[in-house]
Amino acid sequence: MSDFDRRSFLTGLLASLGVAAATRGDRLVAQAAAPATKYRIDVHHHFGPPTWVAAMKGNPLLQAPNTTWTPEKSIEDLDRGGGAAAVLSITNPGLYLGDKAQANRLARECNDFGAKVVQTHPTRFGLFAAMPLPDVGATMKEIAYAYDQLHADGIGFMTSFGDTWLGNPAYRPVMEELNRRNAVVFVHPTAANCCRNLNYAPGVQPASMEYGTDTTRAITGICFSGDAVRFPNIRWIWSHGGGSMPFLAARIAGAERNFKEQMPNGLMAELKRFYYDLAGAANVGVVASLRQLVGADKILFGTDFPPGGHILETAQSIRELKMFSEADLKLIERDNAVRLLPRLQMT
Repeated sequence: MSDFDRRSFLTGLLASLGVAAATRGDRLVAQAAAPATKYRIDVHHHFGPPTWVAAMKGNPLLQAPNTTWTPEKSIEDLDRGGGAAAVLSITNPGLYLGDKAQANRLARECNDFGAKVVQTHPTRFGLFAAMPLPDVGATMKEIAYAYDQLHADGIGFMTSFGDTWLGNPAYRPVMEELNRRNAVVFVHPTAANCCRNLNYAPGVQPASMEYGTDTTRAITGICFSGDAVRFPNIRWIWSHGGGSMPFLAARIAGAERNFKEQMPNGLMAELKRFYYDLAGAANVGVVASLRQLVGADKILFGTDFPPGGHILETAQSIRELKMFSEADLKLIERDNAVRLLPRLQMT
């Protein structure tokens, strides 16, 4: 493809999204200097409880910044970037490394630690409580503990556990309980056992490609299993713009003819009900695909701090795309999160 053809393609794509209006500076913001008031809410923000860091030591999926996290580092990033609050969650390698007893113990320890951080800084932090799947019984107990004792803001899952994904029928009792509680469920990608060591090329890590693919597998599992329809009260948040799902949605939807009972209204109808964060996804390709799928009212601000981005730089990257109006940015950076997690209105 020539340079001219590339420019023509991009211009046509952006025009189809209505972003030609980006040339009108009165409607779109080019830069994101730290505002005087703190209002942004980061829904994709990680923490590193000491016992979890110790248990994960040596695991190749554990990133160094997660091992030195402190609440003060998060608050510093919030203050620098106009952030009101961050919702804490566990990141890779997750909790389950093949030992259910260890995962059960770590879930409780991580959630107790996270709850204490929230109690100490109630206007700066929220908590997506970590769950010890694939142990269904322990997960049911941890859901009750997280909501009834710790008053967590929502639940955090990984996309897969060993070689099982969200949407697995064995996890249906968990989904039923989350549906009963009208839960907000944040899902972070990982690399399943099947695909963790695929030899793409020397130096290419699972985070580069496999995490987005595993997110797509998990979304597909929730939809094609019928869980999205069966449990409509669960509010799903998918990381990194939904992985590769927005780009592949029309192709994957080609299989829906065999799943009329599980998805009477089709795949697209279910995908449009989900929420998607922009952590690591503030680029033209991801956002162009995502905006074909959902409106700004389903997109959330996220950074992947500390191993990923920072609040100020992420906000700047989103604005530099010139693909969102100021009204859209208000939804993305705060209002959508407050609607999902009303406690954060106080931040």
